[in-house]
Amino acid sequence: MAQPSAERRAAHAALLSIGVSAGLATLKIVAGVAARSVALISDGLESASDCFTSGIVYVGLRVAERPADKDHPYGHGRFEILTGLGVGILLAAIGAGICVRALEQRDEPHMPEVFAVWVILVSIAVKGALAAFKTRTARRTGSVALNADARHDLVDLLSGTVALVAVALAILFPSLHAADHWGGFAIGLIVIFLGLNVARDTTLQLMDTMPDEAQMEQIRAAALRVPGALGVEKCFARKTGLRYHVDLHLEVDPAMTVLASHEIATAVRFSIRGELDWVQDVLVHVEPHLPSPAFPRPEATMKR
Repeated sequence: MAQPSAERRAAHAALLSIGVSAGLATLKIVAGVAARSVALISDGLESASDCFTSGIVYVGLRVAERPADKDHPYGHGRFEILTGLGVGILLAAIGAGICVRALEQRDEPHMPEVFAVWVILVSIAVKGALAAFKTRTARRTGSVALNADARHDLVDLLSGTVALVAVALAILFPSLHAADHWGGFAIGLIVIFLGLNVARDTTLQLMDTMPDEAQMEQIRAAALRVPGALGVEKCFARKTGLRYHVDLHLEVDPAMTVLASHEIATAVRFSIRGELDWVQDVLVHVEPHLPSPAFPRPEATMKR
């Protein structure tokens, strides 16, 4: 039986997240209204945003799964990165809304009910398990959007902890009833910070930021393991969705025929793709290997 693609596995994780987040959001908002807790309602709204962001991620991953076509020769993977950027912007906007709402209600005195604490504890436990699952899946698949969504869940844990402390302070110390409101405000700030951080990371990928040097060295090493590959003059890589597209300038024997050099270039392409599952495709440009200054490169000769 064929294994599901990386995009499909990530999409299944996002779909599971939608269901879990919807249940938690409903529980926290209803309980927050009943318990008169601004912090719990804010935490519930943050969970409700999880449903929407996970939905965006799911759609993005399904589109990214489509194969390359005439109009999209590099595939549709960039759509997955775009959804990650959308999640970041949306999170920042939601966080700002939570902050505004908490400030508007800060002068309204109220005492949260004790059962709000139990709802928050259940939420923290469930979100912790979900965050661990999505983080593990994001690492295995390389999904930027799912990783952004997993980080959103990690912020849920932090916001849940803030809500727990705020509600507990308001219950134990009635004179600190405003702690519930300020807890909601703090949750909003956390969400804003997360959103801006996610937007920054995805923007770097949209700008074709190179992978780290260790990964680039793996590409060069895989190329040079092919017999006849004498050197790598240039090597670039850019991420398109879950995988990288590589452009490589390969040096071969200058006396070699075009056919022979083409065969080596093809072998290099398959070597890199075979060894590195995070590489989608490789474009190889063949150049003569001229290590001695006595033998100038052809382009230098043509300029004279």
